[in-house]
This record gives sequence, structure tokens and C-alpha cells, in this order.
Amino acid sequence: MMRLLGVETPIVLGPFGGMSSVELTAAVSEAGGLGSFGLYGLGPDRIAEVAREVRERTARPFALNLWLPFQAPGERPVGADFDRDEFDRAVPALRPLFEAAGVEPPSWPVQPLPSFGEQLEAALAAEPAVLSFVFGVPSAEVVEAAHRRGIRVVGAATTVPEARALAEGGVDAIVASGLEAAGHRPSFLDEPERGLVGGLALIPQVVDAVALPVIAAGGVADRRGVTAAFALGAAGVQVGSAFLATRQSAAPALQRERIRTADAHETVLTRAMSGRASRGLPNRAVRTIEQGGARASFPLQNILTGVFRRRAAELADPELLSLWMGQAAGLARFDDAAEVFAELAAGIPDARS
Repeated sequence: MMRLLGVETPIVLGPFGGMSSVELTAAVSEAGGLGSFGLYGLGPDRIAEVAREVRERTARPFALNLWLPFQAPGERPVGADFDRDEFDRAVPALRPLFEAAGVEPPSWPVQPLPSFGEQLEAALAAEPAVLSFVFGVPSAEVVEAAHRRGIRVVGAATTVPEARALAEGGVDAIVASGLEAAGHRPSFLDEPERGLVGGLALIPQVVDAVALPVIAAGGVADRRGVTAAFALGAAGVQVGSAFLATRQSAAPALQRERIRTADAHETVLTRAMSGRASRGLPNRAVRTIEQGGARASFPLQNILTGVFRRRAAELADPELLSLWMGQAAGLARFDDAAEVFAELAAGIPDARS
């Protein structure tokens, strides 16, 4: 896998949609791993700027991550205009949270997200070493366009059938995302709640099912998790929460501290904050939305809650944030990305490829 991705150490930084930082991406790449930057919600100009800023900090390989235009039942296509009726139902349900943050609810109309086509064009033009995708299988045209530029393609699977679909689609490596992983579940063949497979079971079955390098994600935060992932047949690991807890990440300080003090049983899978199933800590915002019942679909819900979440970060109010973290979050011990990387690297077997 190291030769495939052009890295010295098979450690991949999890791409954080909305919480990626240039500093952390470059730090992981500089350490010898594969830094990743999540491009969710970014327009073409910002994507080009991100790639340029990363290259200013490191000459080593890095990855850019895109969300495929997956449309779950009940969702509107990403990039399409939003539904006014859905907006009018969702805003009153969120009003207590807007008031708690001291912000006004957003007004109509709500601007759609940048289109996938615009994002893809910019990401390809940036020519990262790797383009990684979540929520589906990139089309043959996308894979071919990346390969023509010398870009490796990585997809994410939460079940064996999804891994097989990605392999048939021509990706170069697969992230096997166990249910322990933080943030959004990248399921695309079935509802995420119906495909909650733990890493201990998922990784070896994916390894057996596909003839591609498998990158283990979920439940890995220190050398013990890395050693276990390699024993299960993984060729590398993707780590999120342990890096998100470092000072180089874009997470608010209170979230970084909460990651280090969380217990595995505390995290939940919820659609409250974004409209799609994600793993994190429950708080007032999650409970209010789940009890209220009037939740918008993705991505409108994510945009609406983002209004009070941004203010909550300024106020250092953990009750109004999206506290994304995985079940191994409490194993995070370090405040510096280099220290996290060294701890993870200590668990890699000597014989690796």
C-alpha cells in the first residue's frame, strides 16, 4: 500500500468534512503518512486554494476527499434547490437552539451546495496523490480521469457488498469503515443502521472479499489498534478522532478536550445534526432535535444546524456543537499530531508493503 499511495508509513488521516485543516493535513503527510482534507461544501476556488496551501507546507503526497452525489430516500439531490415547505417545517423545530446560541434563524432562500461536477473538476485539477470518495462508487469516467492524471482512487465501504462494488468500480484501495468510526457513516447500498458491522468482523471479511489493499478505519487510536488491524489483514489504517483531538485540527478546543475524556459507550449514531447518520456524543442539540420530530433531510438539516453550531464554537458551548468522535476517542492521549503519528506507527509490524 505504501508504494501505491507513495507514502513511507501506511497511516492515513481521516478526512473531516467541515473540520479539516491545512496544518493537520500537512503534518500527517510530513510525518510520512497520507494527510487528507475533506472538501465537503467547498467551491472550486477554495478547493484550489486548499491544495495550494497544503503544498506550501509539504511536498509529500496528500489526499483530497469528495462526497459523491448520493441521494438517500427522502433526500433532494445535492446541488438542487431546497424545498420551501421542508424549510418552513424545520426552522421552527430548531428555534430553541437558535435562541440558545443567540442567533437568528436563516432566511429563505437557502443557497445550494456546490455541485459535485464543479468540485470534481477542481479536485482533479489540483492533482493530489489520492482522491478518496464516500457515499458510493465513483463512475468509470471519474476513475479514468483520475488515473490519467496519476491520481490514485480510494473508496469507503461499511459492508462486504459495498467493498465488492467498489472493487468492481476500479478503485485502487478500500477503506473498511467499522461501526466504531466517528462522523458520517458512508453507507450507500443500504440504510447505515442496517449495516453496523464492527471492525473486528468487517476488516478480515473485506480483506477476503477483494484483491485490493484494505485500510482499516474505526476503533484505531493507538498502537494497539494498529497492530490489531494489521493482524486482521489490513494494509493500512485510517485514523480520525486521535488526530482531531490535536491542536493542529480545526475542531474547537472544547471538542478536542471532550474527545480525550469520552468513554466508548457514550457515542451514539444520530441523524439529528446533519440529516445523515453520524457517530458522536449526544448533547442538548441532539436531544432537542430527536425529540422534536421535525427534522429536515440532508443537506438542508446540516446547513440549518450549522448556523447555531458556528456560534456555539465561538461561545465554547458543547451543548450546541456536533461532537463527532468514534468509540475509541477516549484512547486519544496527545495534543500534537507528530506524537499521535509516532504512537500509531509504533504498532505497525516490521514487515509491511
